[in-house]
Amino acid sequence: MKNWTLITGASEGLGVEFARIAASERRNLILTARSEDKLNALADELRSDIVQIEVIPADLNNLAQAEKLWAEASKNRRIDILINNAGLGRYGRFDTPDGWQRELATLNVNIIALSLLMKRAIAHMQELGGGRIMNLASTAAFMPGPNMAVYHASKAYVLSLSEAVAEELRGSGITITAVCPGATSTAFFDAADMRGISLLKIGKPMDAAPVAHAAWRAMLKGHRIIVTGMTNKIFAFLPRMSPRPMVTYIASKIMGK
Repeated sequence: MKNWTLITGASEGLGVEFARIAASERRNLILTARSEDKLNALADELRSDIVQIEVIPADLNNLAQAEKLWAEASKNRRIDILINNAGLGRYGRFDTPDGWQRELATLNVNIIALSLLMKRAIAHMQELGGGRIMNLASTAAFMPGPNMAVYHASKAYVLSLSEAVAEELRGSGITITAVCPGATSTAFFDAADMRGISLLKIGKPMDAAPVAHAAWRAMLKGHRIIVTGMTNKIFAFLPRMSPRPMVTYIASKIMGK
């Protein structure tokens, strides 16, 4: 039985690039996101006599849909790669009352759904004798993020969870890779209302394709963490060496408009 790769958030950005990489390696794919039309268009692009592709639309803001997604995706299939790529964010102060629904959705997608799919995948992969899980964190995971407080906190969770579980699974044949890209050219900035922030004026965001390729290679090698791009590596390292109040103040300026 051929193995399958499950990719969340597969309708655009990094998710599309991960799907293209997997298809180029002749891997069967399960693509999921909210936009069925975009998923079907990508499936039509990648499907071949060698590569099977299944489309399962799901809104990971809904825990029941996340459970249903895994049940349907894993039925009579061997999923040996899970890419937890789906993610949400919201730009704005935490004390803005009308931001709660988007922040709640961010918590549901970035933390709850990711954790659920990861937990289900580990049990599944233990039966297979091994597998690989990629979790999309961010350089945001390394510092508090004024003006995107919930998003930064959610990515810190993803990084911490990934590292801890990777250690728990040491020697099991299952690897966990936390991918920490910096600003990347995807639709995320528009969806999160981030256009115009200082971060995007400091330097040009990386293209999605090289980020995805670097992440994919790191996952196959079993690396626990990858920060893509030299500037991002510095950006991720410095907060660990600096006083937290200073880091938070600088982050507030970078994330300001």
